[in-house]
Amino acid sequence: MSDLDIQVPTAFDPFADANAENSGAGSKDYVHIRIQQRNGRKSLTTVQGLKKEFSYNKILKDLKKEFCCNGTVVQDPELGQVIQLQGDQRKNVSTFLVQAGIVKKEHIKIHGF
Repeated sequence: MSDLDIQVPTAFDPFADANAENSGAGSKDYVHIRIQQRNGRKSLTTVQGLKKEFSYNKILKDLKKEFCCNGTVVQDPELGQVIQLQGDQRKNVSTFLVQAGIVKKEHIKIHGF
């Protein structure tokens, strides 16, 4: 009986690696562009995950002028600063951020229907 090595099963967390890598929103330097449905046909486009060194108000001003829509910068306790634009501007915002050199194309994630 002493020749046998008894192995006691230990607690294994299969999601430990995933939780360590994706800690918090906006991780891995991705910029998330989402659409939120409002009432009826109205929708809202949100942009989050931009680096802190950028001036959100200047980016918002250029986006509003480029796409002829209204928008605002909202301070969220979990996500930080989030840019909100009226309408479905997902493709427009992604091309604008790439052309302006703010974000590389492979660091943009577009969410929504």
